[in-house]
Amino acid sequence: MTVQTSARESYHPPYQVTNSAETIMRFPFPFPEDTYMYSMNVEPHVRSGPVAAMHHTFDIDEHYVAECAEKARILEQDPKRCIVLPHMREAEWDFVEFAMTCLSEQYPQHFSLRREGQDWHWVNRLLGYEQSFVFGDATTLPLPPFEYMARQMQGDFTLHDQREDDLWMDGGMVTSQADWSLKFDLGMSFRQWHAPVPKAAEMGVFDRGLRFLLMLQPGKPVRRLNWTMTINPRLDTSPENFMVWGPDRASVTPENVADKVHLRVELQTLYRMPRSNAILFSIRCYLMPVRDIMRVSKWRRRLHRVLRDLDPALSSYKGLDLYRQTVVDFLAPYDDGAPLSSGIQPDADQPESVLASVA
Repeated sequence: MTVQTSARESYHPPYQVTNSAETIMRFPFPFPEDTYMYSMNVEPHVRSGPVAAMHHTFDIDEHYVAECAEKARILEQDPKRCIVLPHMREAEWDFVEFAMTCLSEQYPQHFSLRREGQDWHWVNRLLGYEQSFVFGDATTLPLPPFEYMARQMQGDFTLHDQREDDLWMDGGMVTSQADWSLKFDLGMSFRQWHAPVPKAAEMGVFDRGLRFLLMLQPGKPVRRLNWTMTINPRLDTSPENFMVWGPDRASVTPENVADKVHLRVELQTLYRMPRSNAILFSIRCYLMPVRDIMRVSKWRRRLHRVLRDLDPALSSYKGLDLYRQTVVDFLAPYDDGAPLSSGIQPDADQPESVLASVA
């Protein structure tokens, strides 16, 4: 995966984000079937899968530098997007070790880590960082350990303490969330922060999910895909900034739908940390405009069917009601109704040309 080495892209106005053919084909399209209902849909995170976004512990793609720059911009405006409660200090160092080890081993051309006992030396060539520090001594880093490392990674991260037969969100860095707030959810239990999701509680999804996660073992991470839709390539759709991005949902027209509406997918991975016993929750956000989805025949047909038949309660919960029908109407002429293969993998090695798929 080629990584852009400068932050030429922009995830805030004026927007400027483009996806290469490689990025389109590695996109974690979230629909294995023609219909969708909320479920656990958890599987082992084994560094393989139907699309390349699943092939590393932490995925680095061509938008790395731009997304890290956007994260830094958001944190400068609102430092409380990163909060870790004091009792999670050991989990912070768990995260530092795990992230640095995975990145340096899986992307040695971009990252390196040298360890001599507790004396560590970290190099991030993509962002131009080089840091010697003493592992376990926060005074030897320029930022608190969790914040220092999370700033150098795409996506959001939360830390969950396990106690009282529950999981508690006791830390995190959240700058690319789909309309939820770390400041609001901090300290909540597993059921509390999932409470707004319609129908899932009645279906027993959260009870099963909590039982499963309480038994999560070190070295056996799991993953799932979650999705919604976003207007414009905006990573920061936080409730704190709803007055900024919320009105965009009323701006979709038949003429601009292909470029304005983005399928927003979260590759969610969960890891048991070995020292602290905390669970690290990684929420890696991918944005793909309808125009790019149109370039994959299977995906454009399936997206039409999923949105057309989506449960109204889920449509409302995901904030799609103002523009879902516009997207469905746009996609309908490109869906011939033919059967599609199950799974999320594309049905071709390369995307179609833009002109062939969108007149």
